[in-house]
Amino acid sequence: MTETLIKVDLDQPATQNEQVHNRWHPDIPMACWVNPGDDFILETYDWTAGAIANDDSADDIRDVDLTTVHYLSGPVGVRGAQPGDLLVVDLLDLGAKEEAPWGFNGFFSKKNGGGFLTDEFPLAQKAIWDFQGIYTSSRHIPGVRFAGQIHPGLIGCLPSRELLNTWNDRELGLIGTDPQRVPPLANPPFAATAHMGKLTGLARDKAAAEAARTVPPREHGGNCDIKDLSRGSKIYFPVYVDGAGLSVGDLHFAQGDGEITFCGAIEMAAGWVHMKVELIKGGMAKYGIKNPIFKPSPLVPNYNDYLIFEGISVDSSGKQHYLDANVAYKQACLNAIEYLTKFGYSPAQGYALLGSAPVQGHLSGVVDIPNSCATLWLPTQIFDFDINPSAAGPIKHLDGSIDLPIAQDK
Repeated sequence: MTETLIKVDLDQPATQNEQVHNRWHPDIPMACWVNPGDDFILETYDWTAGAIANDDSADDIRDVDLTTVHYLSGPVGVRGAQPGDLLVVDLLDLGAKEEAPWGFNGFFSKKNGGGFLTDEFPLAQKAIWDFQGIYTSSRHIPGVRFAGQIHPGLIGCLPSRELLNTWNDRELGLIGTDPQRVPPLANPPFAATAHMGKLTGLARDKAAAEAARTVPPREHGGNCDIKDLSRGSKIYFPVYVDGAGLSVGDLHFAQGDGEITFCGAIEMAAGWVHMKVELIKGGMAKYGIKNPIFKPSPLVPNYNDYLIFEGISVDSSGKQHYLDANVAYKQACLNAIEYLTKFGYSPAQGYALLGSAPVQGHLSGVVDIPNSCATLWLPTQIFDFDINPSAAGPIKHLDGSIDLPIAQDK
């Protein structure tokens, strides 16, 4: 029987669990050790470690302390791993903990993190999703049901001190260009809420003061939110410290490309990951790798009929941007949300759906000046009714009596 090396107790504060951490730093001790070729299971908290409740209020989304996230299980030390190697991770299986068959999705207020469409949706809102085997549905977004593709939103290895210094220098430099921006341009080290696993005392305090926050993806992997890292995926991680220091968390039941809601995807209340590790000695130099590469899951939700929404790099005010794929994808999302309102969904329901469902996002053109073109692929088969255009026009299937809970700013 495969051993569960890290367990989480949902009745215990995550800060009392020495086998989890919420920062990146080379001095964080390994929570456990494995050998190349071993397979093992890690249990995980949700990324907020229980700050979000299964209820019909969005106050917890409004009030969540984002300096505490993400809570990650690990680091797992791999014997023999050295800087310059590649750590090969096979994701054998993933699932929800039996006592927590639900997840959440929502948008933070602009004052507390915001999101991809924070100007259009500045207040905190939340949707709860219930799991029925491989399927999910939400009491807050009627008329949809779809298969999930469970994946870790966040997985990566510990950085070297040199890499950590590089992160801090460039991100603090970016913050310095507009230090009062809301939401901020980046998240600097914040020692007060750093949970450093087994590291305690003065060593903990020193490391916490410079430890990197877990919010963005970086060279080591991190918070990449790639929905295709699911069952059967194989990931090749650059190794930066002795033992590699593999950590994982932020499990998603399903997600649209881009995780556009930021409190995004369907965040699983708790889960587990069954994985196996191997090493390619000297693999970084052999293959010229500085960021992870991966083989996608062979198991994907079987949807093959899509409505595809285009967006170009002209923003909602009509301002022209030069080959800005970010602006183009925002416009594709907003076009899809507007379309869904014609069938009775509120804009918030449409936004939450695009962050949760197996939506595909593509860069369709990035060379034709001045406009990039991005596309959003919305699977039509997830709806209980036909959303394709017709000469008869759209039929409003929802009466507006159900919507996402909303929290007013304090």
